Amino acid sequence: MLYDAYEVQRSFLAGASKLAGMSAGWLNNPANPVAYASGSPLIAAALDVFAHAAAPRGKPEFGLHQTVVKGRKVKVHEEILVREPFGQLKRFVRAGMADKDPPLLIVAPMSGHYATLLRGTVERMLPKHDVYITDWRDAKSVPLTEGTFDLDDYIDYLIEFMEAIGELRGERPHVLAVCQPSVPAYAATALMNSTRNRWRPKTLTMMGGPVDSREAPTAVNTLATERPLGWFQKNAVATVPLYYPGAGRKVYPGFLQLAGFMTMNLGSHLVSHWEMFKHLVEGDEESATSTQKFYDEYRSVADMTSEFYLQTVDVVFQRHLLPKGQLMHRGSKVDPKAIKDTALLAIEGERDDISGIGQTKAALDISSGVPHAKKKYFMAKGVGHYGIFNGRKWRDKIAPVVEDWIAKNA
Repeated sequence: MLYDAYEVQRSFLAGASKLAGMSAGWLNNPANPVAYASGSPLIAAALDVFAHAAAPRGKPEFGLHQTVVKGRKVKVHEEILVREPFGQLKRFVRAGMADKDPPLLIVAPMSGHYATLLRGTVERMLPKHDVYITDWRDAKSVPLTEGTFDLDDYIDYLIEFMEAIGELRGERPHVLAVCQPSVPAYAATALMNSTRNRWRPKTLTMMGGPVDSREAPTAVNTLATERPLGWFQKNAVATVPLYYPGAGRKVYPGFLQLAGFMTMNLGSHLVSHWEMFKHLVEGDEESATSTQKFYDEYRSVADMTSEFYLQTVDVVFQRHLLPKGQLMHRGSKVDPKAIKDTALLAIEGERDDISGIGQTKAALDISSGVPHAKKKYFMAKGVGHYGIFNGRKWRDKIAPVVEDWIAKNA
């Protein structure tokens, strides 16, 4: 019923959005005499903001067709290296430079948004790295015949992807995990180190990840711990409707995740839309467009399987098994002490309201087998959660730290 109610609302808003967009265009048309009335720009701007906010969204494209390497423009195209039911390994191939720089796997979160949320992360790392990314599928698009996907499967996928990169490049990859995948990426690294896997990562960078969510708990952490797991199973899990390929699959809908994040920061989102409205009234299309682009990405959401969602809530946020040294993967212990020669970098944002200060740094504390010279911590001053991997501070302050760490341990 929850999913069906959402779809009815989405269909209604899609029509209203289209009508509002057409009306805004009509009011802004120079050939329309009404456009010159004193109140028309105000009404047109309001309709434009509503049309944008209510419009339905699908999976965005990365749209990265070129990069600049040492002052020279280089064409870029996407290539699928590994394809699995719940995700694929995507490579951004730079023309004529495929094997000249360190291979970097960017692990995108499976947390309601598509991997394209990390477009800015990829774009910034392209000039000096052979970049790959985990491109997760929307669970409602995966037929039931493809089976299930949980945290153990996520770890398996990461190991498979790293091995594929290693076989292709003939060298150990570097890994950059953004937010939620810091835990499975760390687990995969520990498992690969324990078996001396040939393609274990040279470096693992974790940014804003809940390695130990007991440190400086945020509103997100509190929500996950104040209710039993059964509550989440009853109230946060829905069944995919019949008109999707994944009909019948139990999922944590992306629209619920988005609603939670929007509500948590409602004030800032309202201010952003108010600023966009003012820019449109004033004719500042460039500033309004930048806000629209962010929300086009932010509001594009995907479902995740219920088994992955519930296992993550249980293992990561309620029982904290990784920092306790109790995490198991298919019968094998994930031992932090097993990591010996993978250099670890933990990055946190001073104003992160999703992963609190100390939660990512905990990865360094539990990695007693890693020499001190192979561990580094960086606090990004004045940076919130999304600023860790996107925007000016990411490009100018944080990315250089990552680049230097990779170069130092290459």
